[in-house]
Amino acid sequence: MKFSFEEHSHRRFNPFTGSYVQVSPHRSKRPWQGQQERITKSEPVAYDPECFLCPGNTRVGGEVNPDYKNTFVFTNDFGALTQDIPSGEYEDGDFFKAKSERGICKVICFSPDHSKTIPQLSQQEVFEVVKTWKREYLELSQLDFIDYVQIFENKGEVMGCSNPHPHGQIWAQESIPDEPLKKQQSFTSYFLKNGEDMVSAYVNAELKKSERIIYQNEHFVVLVPFWAVWPFEAMIAPKSAISNIAKMSDEEMASLADAYRVLTIKYDNLFEVSFPYSAGIHQAPTDGQDHPEWGLHMVFYPPLLRSASVKKFMVGYEMLANPQRDLTAEKAAGILRDL
Repeated sequence: MKFSFEEHSHRRFNPFTGSYVQVSPHRSKRPWQGQQERITKSEPVAYDPECFLCPGNTRVGGEVNPDYKNTFVFTNDFGALTQDIPSGEYEDGDFFKAKSERGICKVICFSPDHSKTIPQLSQQEVFEVVKTWKREYLELSQLDFIDYVQIFENKGEVMGCSNPHPHGQIWAQESIPDEPLKKQQSFTSYFLKNGEDMVSAYVNAELKKSERIIYQNEHFVVLVPFWAVWPFEAMIAPKSAISNIAKMSDEEMASLADAYRVLTIKYDNLFEVSFPYSAGIHQAPTDGQDHPEWGLHMVFYPPLLRSASVKKFMVGYEMLANPQRDLTAEKAAGILRDL
């Protein structure tokens, strides 16, 4: 019997993080008798008087939103990180260690229209979102106590999004969080050995194979990573080396906006539902050091597995051993590419 990615169980290595994913394609044929998500369909409205993010409305903290026309950014009224805390450390033996963590949490409203998500915005409107990301990254990176800026978006109730108004977040903090820190270590080792950043090298390798490419434009590629964990996980990465969003030209930002919009449109068309996901940009730390080893890339982790109502759960083996998926990256890329 000849081994086949599409038929037989195997493990795939993620060189970005040094971790593995268990791929079990034969399991996709099993009948589903598990949980079905509740699909809520409501009539979209452009303005919701009860929404804390709509223009002119009062937020929980008492501030009144301006009558904004494209994007609007404010410091989160209940941010997980704040900058006005005293510095402190605690260490007691080998097992008890803690340290204070300062930071800033911001909310970015993508549009004044309450009813629209990224795939429903125009190309220019998504471009405004990307420009806002760049501006915020630049401003936050100038603060001497901020060493990492995490830009991200949670879309949909199933991803824990508490407000349907189109928005994303930025958490900026003193430390480099675990996921980008894993990549920092892998990227540094690769750069020292090969003299180029790993993201650029990986994108070039994927372009040559073309099996997992979903879409590409002048500056960016949309693909399903070889080591994808979530059923329809995707990555947007540049065709040439870019370490952080501050170094992107207007043309590159427009290409990123185009790729972002195209991917999310495909997501919505996949199961004909407003497709939930968590997405975010991993890029160079803002610690004042040069980071030639870093390559900016945007990752998308959507939970839907077989339909709008069937979700992938990370439980059991995934929590205790390592992540597992049934749908191969190649199959998922083909489905998304053809939409």
